[in-house]
Amino acid sequence: MSTSAERNGPGETILVVEDDRSLRDGLAMNFRLRGYRVVTAADGDEGLRAAFDERPDLVVLDLMLPGVDGLQILSELRGREVAVPVLILSARDRLNDKVRGLEVGADDYLTKPFQLPELMARVEAMLRRQRAERRAASAIEFGDVRVDREARRVTVRGEEVALSAREFDLLCLLAGSPGRAFTRQAILERVWGWSFEGTARTVDNFIRSLRQKIEADPAEPRHIVTVRHVGYRLAP
Repeated sequence: MSTSAERNGPGETILVVEDDRSLRDGLAMNFRLRGYRVVTAADGDEGLRAAFDERPDLVVLDLMLPGVDGLQILSELRGREVAVPVLILSARDRLNDKVRGLEVGADDYLTKPFQLPELMARVEAMLRRQRAERRAASAIEFGDVRVDREARRVTVRGEEVALSAREFDLLCLLAGSPGRAFTRQAILERVWGWSFEGTARTVDNFIRSLRQKIEADPAEPRHIVTVRHVGYRLAP
């Protein structure tokens, strides 16, 4: 897996999962020239790890990959409710292949061979929609707490509270799905990444710290509540 941290333009991260090296490198180069940060993966297992660890803003995904295939990657992402936009690139051009990819959770499907301007236009349109959705839902409020996801800022009763990057990501995960119970394992995968070797205790420690910072009474939390034998949820 390779990455680039160049950010001369929009700066979003695009993950390219493609086993054809020349195509993979060509796509990566063109995305970087447009100012995107690029992560590449040459097989399905590597691509699946990168999708969790790198938290890309968009995934360009081949279907026919060594190891885990593209549909399996897509199913795994959607099964874990990872909402990253996915553009499938595939030599499979039959209608039922396209329908299957979209049913599993792809946002768009482009068959090979393709024209580069069309691919770039589709990618940029998907990212524009995502930016608009983020702006529309950038602020979350519950009780006396306000979370500004775009500014990465949290206030409690009007006073700004300093959170670490992990604490902020954890709070956003819970606050983004109020009422939903997350297992500790799901929290580890979504906040720390697929390859992180932490334990349930890691999550418990961060939850304890968050409660100290945003709850009026951390010993009797109103917002971040424990779901017995499962994990945690944010009470609406």
